[in-house]
Amino acid sequence: MSDNSLYGPLEDPAGNAGYDEHPPRVGFFTDTSVCIGCKACEVACKEWNLVPEDGFNLLGMSFDNTGMLGADSWRHVAFVEQARPLGAQDPGLDGLPTGPSGSRRSADTVASAIELAERGGGDLGTKPVELGIPKFERPGDGTGAESRQDFRWLMSSDVCKHCTHAGCLDVCPTGALFRTEFGTVVVQQDICNGCGYCVSGCPYGVIDRREDDGRAWKCTLCYDRLRDGLEPACAKACPTDSIQFGPLDELRERAAQRVEQLHERGVPEARLYGHDPDDGVGGDGAFFLLLDEPEVYGLPPDPVVPTRDAPAMWKFAGMAASAFVAAAVSAFLGRGRR
Repeated sequence: MSDNSLYGPLEDPAGNAGYDEHPPRVGFFTDTSVCIGCKACEVACKEWNLVPEDGFNLLGMSFDNTGMLGADSWRHVAFVEQARPLGAQDPGLDGLPTGPSGSRRSADTVASAIELAERGGGDLGTKPVELGIPKFERPGDGTGAESRQDFRWLMSSDVCKHCTHAGCLDVCPTGALFRTEFGTVVVQQDICNGCGYCVSGCPYGVIDRREDDGRAWKCTLCYDRLRDGLEPACAKACPTDSIQFGPLDELRERAAQRVEQLHERGVPEARLYGHDPDDGVGGDGAFFLLLDEPEVYGLPPDPVVPTRDAPAMWKFAGMAASAFVAAAVSAFLGRGRR
C-alpha cells in the first residue's frame, strides 16, 4: 500500500477523511460485456433519488437520449454502434455473472421467454405482417460468427467514479462535498453555494450544476440506502448484473477473473478501466470492463486529478514565502546597523 503526503494510504479514503472505524470501501464494477442497454439503471436512479427528468432528445445518436452525465443524469447508458463484426465474441450466452445484485440467469431462460412471446397477435386472429425483420432465434441456433451482422453494439452505464483522489472534494470551499464512511463522495445541497469549482475539478466531467438553482448534483452511490444496509438502486434494478455492487477489493478480484474468462473465449480486447490504484486518480470507486478503448465510450484515456500536484505546489510556495521573509528581515536589520 503506497502513501501520499496529502491523501495518506491510497486504498483507505475513509480513513484519510477521519473515520477511525469504518466499513469496507464499496463501489461499482460495471461489466459492459453483458449490458443490454435497457436503461433500467437510469430509471431506478431517477425514481429513488427524485432526479428530475432531463427531456427526451435522441440527439442524433441512436437510442442514446441522455448523451452524458449531468446534474439531471446521474446514470448515462451509452450506445456505441461500430462497423465491425461480433465474430466469436459472445460473452453473455453461457450464463451471466452472479453478484450481490441478483441470481444467475441462463441463456435457456432467455430463450424460453422468447418462445413464449410469439409476435404477431396470433391469439387475436390477426396475421403477422412481414416487415423483413429477422426472426428472433434461440441462442446457439444460427448465432455463430458466420451469421452475424457486420456491426456490433457497445453499451455501458456510466456513473460518478467516486475517486480515491477526488478533485471535486479538494477544491470545494464550503465543505459541501464530503467523504462518507464507505469511501464514496457526496454533495450536500444545503451547503453548496453553486461556485462551480467542483465542475472543473472533476477529471471525468461528471459533476454539474442545475440551471434552476445553480447547485452541484451527482451520484451519491445511494448513500441513504447504504446506511440502511441496502445496495444502490441502479445495481438492484440491473437485470443482467452488468452493474455489480460490493466491497471494492472483492469487485476487483471478480473483474480480473471476468477479463481472463473473456480472453479465453476469444475476446482479447476486453480490459479494465479505473481499477488501478496507481493511476492519476488513485483508482476509482466505480470501474469498468470495456471491450474497446476508453475514448470509444467517452471516457478519458488517462484521467488525472487536477489537484495531484497541490502538495508540491504548496511546499514550493511555502519555501518561496520563507525565503522572501528571510530576505526582508535581513534587509531591515542591515539598514538598522547602518
